[in-house]
Amino acid sequence: MSLLELTVRNVKRNFRLYSIYLFSMIAGVIIQFTFTSLMYNKDIMDALQNRANFQTGVGIASLVVFLFIIFFILYANSFFMKQRKKEFGMYLLYGLNERQITRMVFYETLIMSAISLFTGILIGGLLSKLFGMLLMDLMHYDQVISLSFPMPSIAATIGVFLLLAMIISVQSYIMLNRVQLTELFHAKQKMEKPVRVSSAWAMIAVLLLGMAFALISSGKGSVFWQDYATVSMIAVTVGIIAGTFLFFRQFAGWLLQAVSRRKKYYEGNTMLWTSSLRFQIRGNTLNLTFISLFSAAIMLLLSFMTINYKVQFEAVGRNLPNDIAFESLASSTNNRIDSLIRSSGHEVRYHLTQEAIVAEPVSDMGPAFENPEYYTPYLLLVSEQTYNGLMQERDPKQSLDLQGEEAVTLAQGSDFAQSYAANRQPEFKVKTDGETAFRIIEKKDYAYLGWSSDPVRSMVIKPAVLVISDEAYRSLREHADKKSFEIYGIADAGRAEELSKQVHAIVTETPGAYYSSFADVYSKQIEGSALMLFSSGFLALIAIFALASVIYFKQLREATDERLQYTILRKMGVDDRQMKSVIRKQLLFVFLPPLVLGVCHSWFIIKYYILDSVQGFTGLSATVWGIMGVYFLIYVLFYASSTNVYYKIVNENP
Repeated sequence: MSLLELTVRNVKRNFRLYSIYLFSMIAGVIIQFTFTSLMYNKDIMDALQNRANFQTGVGIASLVVFLFIIFFILYANSFFMKQRKKEFGMYLLYGLNERQITRMVFYETLIMSAISLFTGILIGGLLSKLFGMLLMDLMHYDQVISLSFPMPSIAATIGVFLLLAMIISVQSYIMLNRVQLTELFHAKQKMEKPVRVSSAWAMIAVLLLGMAFALISSGKGSVFWQDYATVSMIAVTVGIIAGTFLFFRQFAGWLLQAVSRRKKYYEGNTMLWTSSLRFQIRGNTLNLTFISLFSAAIMLLLSFMTINYKVQFEAVGRNLPNDIAFESLASSTNNRIDSLIRSSGHEVRYHLTQEAIVAEPVSDMGPAFENPEYYTPYLLLVSEQTYNGLMQERDPKQSLDLQGEEAVTLAQGSDFAQSYAANRQPEFKVKTDGETAFRIIEKKDYAYLGWSSDPVRSMVIKPAVLVISDEAYRSLREHADKKSFEIYGIADAGRAEELSKQVHAIVTETPGAYYSSFADVYSKQIEGSALMLFSSGFLALIAIFALASVIYFKQLREATDERLQYTILRKMGVDDRQMKSVIRKQLLFVFLPPLVLGVCHSWFIIKYYILDSVQGFTGLSATVWGIMGVYFLIYVLFYASSTNVYYKIVNENP
């Protein structure tokens, strides 16, 4: 019998194991092909405004997807090889050498790759249309996506899995050479010893996790993060990782030990499921730690990207509140731009010409304008009346009422916006023809003019604006330098990229002239955040598959190893109902703690370092809980599937 014939025979004989492996490979092909095909889809590329950025982003994300697929497939192959150690031992006994067995595994991998490539590319091509439509919907583009099977994407996917076949062969060869022949025959007969647990180490696990959660919940404004940021970061990292490891290594064992000391320990089936778990702690510690941390990373990634996406729509409007705004130029140039805007097809909702005084800051700009390096070095003093005139068109709720020396700084993007009590209002001095002192009554997280923008570089710098009372403005106006600004509100401003390029080209003929357009940033931010959310969704999908493989294969291995014990229990009179109850309780102890810890890790970080930074946006907490709810549901499905598979395996003859 040739190696090829032996390979085909193996596939037929071990169909159940191969079906698990085949499913892993097909899932990898679908994800790889579906993702890369988007980069070569003509309909998608035609709809995008920033094609180069999209291709770069997809390229980077494809690399990350590829790395996840390698981990996913190699883990599945590792399990597959361990399950077949006895079979390989027989081949070695019959005279085959390691190279021949490795070649046989390579043939098997090629057969599996061919099947998975054909099936995966077919399904992936169908799904690419669906996912392409989803991507366009995320970007708010009304574009029809056609079904396509791009040759570059097919070639890339085939290349990836040929490379994987080579890597798998190397992995198989290394695994075969690392073990002795006797080990191959007795691979399934090794029994793990229960871990020696200590109540002190169990307490340390709880203290480490408590310390990490306490530091995180103290918030970034606390003294720990303001004065000891590096130490706090190290403490949180150590607390989460070491605390999680010790939780499963010591606290779980201590808890099982405490259960075994109860008077009712021998009642019901408690002894059956706890005794098995005590022997599995040593082998499960790293897996459960990995699952907890990986679960937290998945939820954190997806939550962050979803929040980032939802925030972008409103954040762009906060950063660039004017559809088109530019510094007033010569009358002929202003008229030329006005004609261009009105003939562009974008209806003009309003057009205002507004004046501001140019002043130099005498006081330190830091307290008035957070991160002053993002602002112009000069100030623009805007009268209350002028400011309120624009607010009538934009948002009347933002109107101000100022008296005398009162002033409001417009520090859009500030994390510490606040109103000051009468006895705590900081003084802020400015210089026009002479020095003038104002009392800041509020630092407002709002923009009057917004960032200056560029169709290529997006946001450049933002004007430092101080709103002052009308009487203060009148007293300074006569002897001060002034600038005027043309502010337009237009319909469908998000799709005015071409108009913005034309207006920007005219304005920049005057060096240093201010220009700002909502469209310059909107398409880049929305396309970028949509792509990141889309990519993170794919990464989360394959990460969940990887996580499922870790859980599923581990339980499959343990169920296979415990068939003899369950056969003995059945002979002793334990019925199916009790067996199912034992399996459910045993697996619940494996599934529930990693889920709870993963949710806690991710929620604390999301709540205190993401949600607290975007408090002005509604519905974000519900979104995060929705993501965690979906993850919980998927996890429940994993649990139900594992209990069913576990029960079927232990009912087979050992």
